[in-house]
Amino acid sequence: MRPLKTVEFLAYLRSLDIKIFVDGDRLRCNAPEGTLTSELRAELTERKAELLSFLCQVNLTPSTPAISLLSSRDIPLSFAQQRLWFLNQLVPGNPFYNVPAAIRLSGLLNNAALEQTFNEIVRRHEALRTTFVMVDGQPIQAIAPSRRVSIPVIDLRQLPAAEREQAAQRLASEEAQRPFNLTTGPLLRVTLLQLNEADHVLLLNLHHIISDGWSMGVLIRELGALYTAFVSGKPSSMPELPIQYADFAIWQRQWLQGEVLAAQLTYWQQQLDGIPVLNLPSDYPRPAVQSYRGATQMLELPKSLTESLLALSRSEDVTLFMTLLAAFQTLLYRYTQQEDIAVGSPIANRNRSELEPLIGFFVNSLVLRTDLSGNPTFRELLARVREVAMSAYAHQDVPFEKLVEELQPERDMSRNALFSVVFALQNAPMERLELPGLTLNPLKFEAGTTRFDLEFHLWEPTNEQFNLWGERSQGLNGFVAYSTDLFAPATIARMVGHFQTLLAGIVANPNQRIASLALLTVDERHQLLVEWNDTKANYANTCIHKLFEAQAELSPDAQAVVFARQQLTYRELNQRANQLAHYLQQIGVAPEVLVGIFIERSLEMVVAVLGILKAGGAYVPIDPSYPRDRLSFMLADTQVPILLTQQSLAQTAAEFHSHVVCLDKWAVIANHCQDNPTSGVTADNLAYIIYTSGSTGKPKGVLVPHRGLCNVAQAQIQFNLQRENRILQFGSLSFDASIFEMIMALGVGGTLYLVPKEVCLAGSDLIQLLRNNEISAAILPPAVLRVLPAKELPALQTVISGGEACSSDIVEQWAEDRSFFNAYGPTEATIWATVAQLSDASGKPPIGRPIANTQIYLLDTYLQPV
Repeated sequence: MRPLKTVEFLAYLRSLDIKIFVDGDRLRCNAPEGTLTSELRAELTERKAELLSFLCQVNLTPSTPAISLLSSRDIPLSFAQQRLWFLNQLVPGNPFYNVPAAIRLSGLLNNAALEQTFNEIVRRHEALRTTFVMVDGQPIQAIAPSRRVSIPVIDLRQLPAAEREQAAQRLASEEAQRPFNLTTGPLLRVTLLQLNEADHVLLLNLHHIISDGWSMGVLIRELGALYTAFVSGKPSSMPELPIQYADFAIWQRQWLQGEVLAAQLTYWQQQLDGIPVLNLPSDYPRPAVQSYRGATQMLELPKSLTESLLALSRSEDVTLFMTLLAAFQTLLYRYTQQEDIAVGSPIANRNRSELEPLIGFFVNSLVLRTDLSGNPTFRELLARVREVAMSAYAHQDVPFEKLVEELQPERDMSRNALFSVVFALQNAPMERLELPGLTLNPLKFEAGTTRFDLEFHLWEPTNEQFNLWGERSQGLNGFVAYSTDLFAPATIARMVGHFQTLLAGIVANPNQRIASLALLTVDERHQLLVEWNDTKANYANTCIHKLFEAQAELSPDAQAVVFARQQLTYRELNQRANQLAHYLQQIGVAPEVLVGIFIERSLEMVVAVLGILKAGGAYVPIDPSYPRDRLSFMLADTQVPILLTQQSLAQTAAEFHSHVVCLDKWAVIANHCQDNPTSGVTADNLAYIIYTSGSTGKPKGVLVPHRGLCNVAQAQIQFNLQRENRILQFGSLSFDASIFEMIMALGVGGTLYLVPKEVCLAGSDLIQLLRNNEISAAILPPAVLRVLPAKELPALQTVISGGEACSSDIVEQWAEDRSFFNAYGPTEATIWATVAQLSDASGKPPIGRPIANTQIYLLDTYLQPV
């Protein structure tokens, strides 16, 4: 490992919450008297500890000018404030940059002292008296000389005791959603809910433009100290603040320009060049414009896992944040299969001593972009993350808002610029709020907003610090905020489980490659691999033509197939297929012998399929509309000895094959026996070969045995098709959906209606055919379903979407008052492998569960279950 540069080392110390700041002309450390506590010393190697002790005693010339009290008539916004102001103009009246909190106060509350406390805090911090107005076309900070805080009390005592808690949570959520007016203010709201004489809830809400996570810690600390003094009749003993937020904003504008800015921007321009969009799988389609609606779920890791992560971090000479970030980016890699992962991470941006006691919007966001290519071990990835983080810390002075302004990424109203996922390990000082005579506990409520697709926020438990709720736990804890436009709660719960599983695998063996680390929980793995694949069904082990023969015997005079004005009963279709089968056997067709079908859509097409199967052979559909090269390839690849065709195609067929049989010259075949033939074919023999489209390369022939085809036929029981059903034959014979349609009808005794080739386009002719023939069941691709008028086809009661991805609008269009199914399956899995019956159009339509006697395994690139 290469030695750290000085600037990287200082950034490393800051990441450990060892703060190095300029104090006059001396570089100081937040450790007492420039020394290190034993806990902090344990985080550093001996060499670095010695260097730190040395740095804390050395006089240095500050690298940046000091922040002092500055005067300005028009106070500019800081870079961070400017972006929030812009977003507020873009989406006015939004609540997604509110910073709400709710604290339960049990005991005797002194309302007057509480109000006096907040007024003193507002007096001390100009940011809390600031609004934002336009002057000469530019926003500026308008700081009121004073602002009176009154705390309204909402009395809930008139409600039944059992309803007060629920009412308090509702009011807390409503307050969190209530927008601020940045021009008129105030941008701090304080409300008291009174549940009984000794039970209150304190609602705090600040706009992010004047506050951040560190500021909440400052507010909590001052609230405790001032209320304690005022409730006992004592004055404030808190020292006056050396500077105000406005001084920082002016200083930042003056300092961050010219060479200072250029040097930092050069790094980020190189680091973020060509940054990809993270395509995190979601439950719902991404809306064109973000709504910022969100929800949260809590996350807590066991104490033992937390300790193991700390130990691993120490051994690898990285911070706990770096270890957790590497694990989180591994999680995103496993979810997306993308190897270039960028996440945003907030930093306090208070690396000067005079900034630490201020309330204001200082926080900055770093874009941490990591290369996960080559399937590294986690230990190797950790070294990459460390390098990325250290370089980012060394160039952290550029405000994210300035970075966006300079890089000018393409604006997309559906997602955030540069990153859409956030990861944070909070280490801002957060003392537990203690007020005399009161017991304090957080009130959990749902704020209902989020600024990003996904946010992971964690707190490391220590003896001195508490999380935002004022809670201390045994292990790492925090919450996940997520966009409810994209994710369902169950998905986030699974993601939290996957994150914990990954962490456990990492500490057990950090030398594992990231693609091999366990992702699924034990219960999930068993459910996915065993429970959901327990699909065994005892279907008849026979051949598909035998199922047809049984139906022909049960209802010989029922209509079997209709094409235009032609039709055949089950008896007629069976007899014709038998005659063709006997003829084919006579010319050499037997089990495993291939017979090509080079026929236009017609009754002969159905006769050909059944006749070949009855003869014991396997059919190979060859579409006459295919290009000559594809026809030549398929015939050469299969070496079919016989090609069935029609007179209109005979000349073309003869160019490709020597043994051509025209089925519409029936006199040659009519002399053969009409009885069911005996072929010796079994369920393990080949039924047909279907060629793939070749869209992903060279077309390949898929060999399908009778066993798979017969299983498909019998698994259709869930469609509840009956003899009276009229079933559409829409698909080309060269697509496996065609045999699906045939067996849907002929396997249950229904009627198969062939769609003429010229009607296959989804136009008025198809609508007329469906309506005039009262078609009751059909398999159609979503592209066709989308343009058919569902409400004008009341007879069409069973609709199966297949062939391409089904969208929620198709479900909404077709699922009402009829049976709607989404079927999925590659040709290799015998037409279909999964099916879902859908009635709810919310979210992405699922492809369902495996059909009978079928197992489904969802695997990533490295064949790991997901």
